[in-house]
Amino acid sequence: MRIVVLVSGAGSNLQAVIDAVQSGDLPVEIAAVGADRPGTLGLERSAAAGLETFVVNFRDYATRADWDAALLTAVAAYEPDYVVSSGFMRIVAPGFIDAFPGRYVNTHPALLPSFPGAHGVRDALAYGVKVTGCTVHFADAGVDTGPIIAQAPVAVLDDDTEDTLHERIKVAERALLIEVLGKLAAGSVL
Repeated sequence: MRIVVLVSGAGSNLQAVIDAVQSGDLPVEIAAVGADRPGTLGLERSAAAGLETFVVNFRDYATRADWDAALLTAVAAYEPDYVVSSGFMRIVAPGFIDAFPGRYVNTHPALLPSFPGAHGVRDALAYGVKVTGCTVHFADAGVDTGPIIAQAPVAVLDDDTEDTLHERIKVAERALLIEVLGKLAAGSVL
């Protein structure tokens, strides 16, 4: 199974996938790693692992439509079976979703449909939940919507801050993403 992974930042989920692939625990080929801006740690991790990388810098395009088209062209060139949004902080256009129907996998640091958007951890804390977690789902044209593949709960501790809770969620998210990719590779997720 060939994947293209999209990142915007540090790429800790990506590193977990790289490690699982390199150890032989995950039967996946990472065809390439793309980012929406240069100089991310996720790109550095990828280069260190010998992976092909590309950047479709949002700031290099006059319009959102131009960027969307360039991202689609860049990703499609690798002919992935799945595209994995792993901390990719851009909403892709419906045309991108349509190009990879049921094949665009997203991670989110909350138990969707609760707390969608860029601040899922902060929003869960503010609401006062005792359990939050992470979700891996097939993305659609909405924000953190689409069919849920799997979820993992994470308890909220009395002394949690956004940072401490988010770190524990990231641990669960990495394990869940690897589990889901393994099931996709085995054909056991439809």
